[in-house]
Amino acid sequence: MRVALIQSDIVWENPSENRINFEEKINAIHETVDLIVLPEMFSTGFTMNPSAVAETMDEKTVSWMVALAKKKNVAITGSLVITENGNYYNRMLFVFPDGTIQKYDKRHLFSLAKEEAVFTRGNDKVIVNYKDWKICLQICYDLRFPVFARNVENYDMLIYVASWPKPRINAWDILLRARAVENLSYVIGVNRVGTDGSQLEYLGHSQSIDYHGNYVVEPFENESVKIFSFDKNEMLETRLKLNFLNDKDRFELIS
Repeated sequence: MRVALIQSDIVWENPSENRINFEEKINAIHETVDLIVLPEMFSTGFTMNPSAVAETMDEKTVSWMVALAKKKNVAITGSLVITENGNYYNRMLFVFPDGTIQKYDKRHLFSLAKEEAVFTRGNDKVIVNYKDWKICLQICYDLRFPVFARNVENYDMLIYVASWPKPRINAWDILLRARAVENLSYVIGVNRVGTDGSQLEYLGHSQSIDYHGNYVVEPFENESVKIFSFDKNEMLETRLKLNFLNDKDRFELIS
């Protein structure tokens, strides 16, 4: 699997400017890739003012993702603010190259920012099947809850898109590696950089990690596109050899 992660600043609550920014960065990718990963709320920044920026699944940002995925023949994933049935969701979309979409609504809403007061949480864990890879979709604060991410589905890759601020960046680095090791899975974490409208600063530290906890892409702090490859066969051979997942606890996740 050939992946491009895009670490970028985000223009506060300005979807049109952010679409332009990310499209320029995507068009500048000249290597063949299978998947492009964008940050959490890539079209607005991590806003608690959804009424000002929310879009439906039929509006511009989703249509933009679909058109770009088709044009570039690549899957694109990232989260944005969606309104549906009178509710607001921090929704991660996985857009396939043919334009079809799978969605994951953030389960763990960030109470420190009162995200739960304005957004509706999702309940379902979502595993995407793409090019013979099983990919688990997660958003930011989900990273602190390992039970929800536990690899009971034998997924191959775990993706976190985030707006994870500078004061807690050490936790981000530690927990991403922990999720890789405990789940014997590749892990991708894509964060933003810059300062948002609430004057929170972001250092990025986007990264990719193998199933041993080794960096494939080390954490970095500048705006950049990083391209890398994962080898599924190597991971499966390691799982077969070590058998750690066979000894995992059995449990039922209660909503």
